[in-house]
Amino acid sequence: MKSSVIGLGLESSCDETAVAVVEDGRLIRSNIISSQIDLHREYYGVVPEIASRAHLEAINPLIDRALDAAGVGFGDLDYVAATNRPGLVGSLLIALQSAKVISYAMDIPLMAVNHLEAHLYTPFLEGNELAYPFIGLLVSGGNTALYHVRGTGDMELIGRTADDAAGEAFDKIAKYMDLGYPGGPVIERLARSAARGGVLFPKILPDPGDFRFSYSGIKTAVINHLKKHPDAVRAEVAYGFQERVLEIMVRRIFAAAREREVRRMVVAGGVAANGRLRELLAEEKRPDETVIMPSPALCTDNAAMVAGIGYHYFLTGRSDDRSVDVHARV
Repeated sequence: MKSSVIGLGLESSCDETAVAVVEDGRLIRSNIISSQIDLHREYYGVVPEIASRAHLEAINPLIDRALDAAGVGFGDLDYVAATNRPGLVGSLLIALQSAKVISYAMDIPLMAVNHLEAHLYTPFLEGNELAYPFIGLLVSGGNTALYHVRGTGDMELIGRTADDAAGEAFDKIAKYMDLGYPGGPVIERLARSAARGGVLFPKILPDPGDFRFSYSGIKTAVINHLKKHPDAVRAEVAYGFQERVLEIMVRRIFAAAREREVRRMVVAGGVAANGRLRELLAEEKRPDETVIMPSPALCTDNAAMVAGIGYHYFLTGRSDDRSVDVHARV
């Protein structure tokens, strides 16, 4: 009798095509990612038409590679999970339609997964025990949001960005400074070489109980500073900008957790790979609080997180009809 549950995860919400095989929601048997960074670099951002075409070309070979690497075949799968929201509609369709075909052909359950919930699951693929409730902070190129997560599929939105996502802010300032793309890693590297306490931009001071994010003010401050001081040391500008962007994240998650008396926090998404963010979280954390983050390798979009959260849907008997559609927003 089969003792383990094998799930296939598919992800194509933005600019990474990914396929993974996960056993029992925890053991990553394979996790294959095809990045499109080189295709979008000259545009300093993701071009939807280019992204969807690249997903279409990559998805089938990646499925074959992931199954081979995991040592399983289609007949070994117990379910298939795919991201269906939020994201670029044309991109989302590639993974979801592929999952529908596999679900139909193999007569296995289909799980349509919330990309944001999947990101918040990533630390539990690396030995952390899944336990609820927790406050989840998702910070990436397309999303910056704060959630009170009470269980699988039970997420209350506490606050989201009023303008750009954090990753978008990094990309736009990196573009203005002609540093390259994607902006987060290049700004982090440059900021490391700065003298601490260099350029200081205005603190973002929210009203008590306001858990929204906004990065338009700090972006304007940086651009105005560079216009006024064209010879400014770029490393100090990068450091000052990064500090302000990250500190609002840290203040928001701890304020929300303490107000709601939740001592467990999860931080995930591409920006969660930032080393300075990890330092600031560690500095702010109290002894009775726990902050869980995935390794940098699992911070970016991947399919292991999709298969992982899909496993918990599978356990509860929750699945989706094959008529399920994609959605640009949650």
